[in-house]
Amino acid sequence: MPSASRDGSTDMVERDGPAKRGRLSRPLVLAAAVALVDREGLGALTMRRLAADLGVEPMAIYRYTAGKEALLDGLVEAFFAEVNERLRTSADQRDDDGPAWRAELRRIARAFAAVVHAHPEILPVVATRPLTVPVARRPAPLLRLTEHILAVLGRAGFDDAATLTIYRAFVAWNIGCLLVDKRQVVDNPEEPDPLLRLGLHRLPAAEYPRLRALVPRLAEYDDEQELITGLDGLLSGMPEAPLDSFYG
Repeated sequence: MPSASRDGSTDMVERDGPAKRGRLSRPLVLAAAVALVDREGLGALTMRRLAADLGVEPMAIYRYTAGKEALLDGLVEAFFAEVNERLRTSADQRDDDGPAWRAELRRIARAFAAVVHAHPEILPVVATRPLTVPVARRPAPLLRLTEHILAVLGRAGFDDAATLTIYRAFVAWNIGCLLVDKRQVVDNPEEPDPLLRLGLHRLPAAEYPRLRALVPRLAEYDDEQELITGLDGLLSGMPEAPLDSFYG
């Protein structure tokens, strides 16, 4: 799914475009919701505001999403649809000398991270919303990605218990690592002085010496590299797969 930039530009929705010409659809509604959240944050997302962006009356979009709660599920749906599309169009090649199943999990992790970078405001919804929805009712793109991960591990020869252990660790690491957001440590983005930009002058040096020393590094770290390095360390502690393949 195309993404929108923070300056308000987007190739997903035009205010006087398809919706005003009577071609409203669920993909268009969800694309507009993603674009709105990208521009203004999750707090700006309401049915009325979304309808205004689409150039329609609020009741017109209830045909495609039943309300705010369903719209949150729609954000998750759109997010994982984009992850799956990135996986579909990216190379399946192994990127190191390790087992093929680990290489595939790294490929999935990179696709997930890329979509998080495109839509950072949606990550908290992705992390929490599925917990409120029974597995069988979760959006199809999320279910398809879950099925793919489980199939990768199953075809590598892991039994059910090991498959679920690795799956849980993989999901927890990906979401947890990316939730440690570099933006969260920035106090004043417009301030050029690092001490003031990060608000470290607010922390007494005698009480918080380690925070003052390490927060600048937290603000500048390469989160994708951290993601993959940590994932490699995590997976190296898992059982060895009977097969070195995820293709079967």
